[in-house]
Amino acid sequence: MAPRILSQEIAREFYLLRIDDEKVKYFEALWGIPEKVTYNAYLLVGDDVVLFDCWKDVYADDLVEAVKEVVDPQDITHIIVHHIEPDHSGSLPKVLEVNRFRAEVVAHVMAKPMIEAFYRISPKFRIVKDGEELVLAGERIRILHTPWLHWPETMMSYLSSRRILVSCDAFGGYSIPRAVFDDEEDVVQGYLPSVRKYVATIIGFYRQHIIRNIEKIQSLGLSINMIAPAHGLIWKKNPQLIIDYYRDLANGVPDDNKILVVSGSMYGLMEVAARAAVEEVEKLGGRVVFYRFNDSEQPPFSEIIGDAIDSRAIILAAPTYEAGIYPPLDQLVDLISRKIPPKPMLIIGSYGWAGVAAKKISEKLEGSGFKVIEVIEFRGSADEKDVQRIRESTRKLLESS
Repeated sequence: MAPRILSQEIAREFYLLRIDDEKVKYFEALWGIPEKVTYNAYLLVGDDVVLFDCWKDVYADDLVEAVKEVVDPQDITHIIVHHIEPDHSGSLPKVLEVNRFRAEVVAHVMAKPMIEAFYRISPKFRIVKDGEELVLAGERIRILHTPWLHWPETMMSYLSSRRILVSCDAFGGYSIPRAVFDDEEDVVQGYLPSVRKYVATIIGFYRQHIIRNIEKIQSLGLSINMIAPAHGLIWKKNPQLIIDYYRDLANGVPDDNKILVVSGSMYGLMEVAARAAVEEVEKLGGRVVFYRFNDSEQPPFSEIIGDAIDSRAIILAAPTYEAGIYPPLDQLVDLISRKIPPKPMLIIGSYGWAGVAAKKISEKLEGSGFKVIEVIEFRGSADEKDVQRIRESTRKLLESS
């Protein structure tokens, strides 16, 4: 089935070129995204023709055809590359080839050697500084360096007269929204969980840079009528909503009483103990999101990390395995400690002959700034006293968060 492609004028002589990637299963070959993703490029047409970013390399021919819906690709005079990650630059060589390398590639100073190394091409480059203004296609385009959103060479473009911020990865999300704009409330509310998951998995490690760069943009006093990201919805009705949502996620602002519980259980004993914590959370009015690793379920890390970033608190339950942590939980702990703002934690461990898992989980998380409220460890299965301790510690966790 051919991919769905949109070539649509979204402002005066400013066009969205969007392709819906229904083939991808794992973003960055890591993160499971059953909801899929879009790649958004943009064209500004006037005396000059400016292409803002490209698509993934497997869609290079499709991008050329999408451009042809608006202009002759040979008429492109400038290609502004905001970010070199190949989901945005992979089709650049094909576009330049069809363009006969007439276009000037406008990019960060770090981008030039990266493009040359990734694609073994040497187009005409124009290196732009932070705050530099380009007058192209009758528009004054202001370049904003926004490092670590989410690579060091990442930039944005602000179209002054149209008041449009072309933001690349920032303010984007996974999924294929059924609309182009944020006009409908149900579309927005259905989309935001995919934004949360995107921020947690892709930009979570750089979350302090989200905050810094939002502060930078706001300090410039830009009037923004539209945010045009490289993935997902375009924000025209309420661009401030996505800015605030990104900031809240970066700060780890909780979604009310949402408590994340994750258990790993080879033979079901730890899952029984984890359910005692789940029951106590629900009894106290919390909203539980419960993931189980067992012999019939292996939930995607992308979903768990997405739910972790705006949880009020987290409960992890894992047995000792080969003198260490049960492997899926071990990997999850490493991801949480890297990508998620610190949260209050309750750690539950079990063992057969020597207890290790709970202590090691606690050490890893405390080393990353997480507040471990309690560490509970028992041998074999949880007895009545262990269950009571789990319930009491769960209450303490909720009181502290």
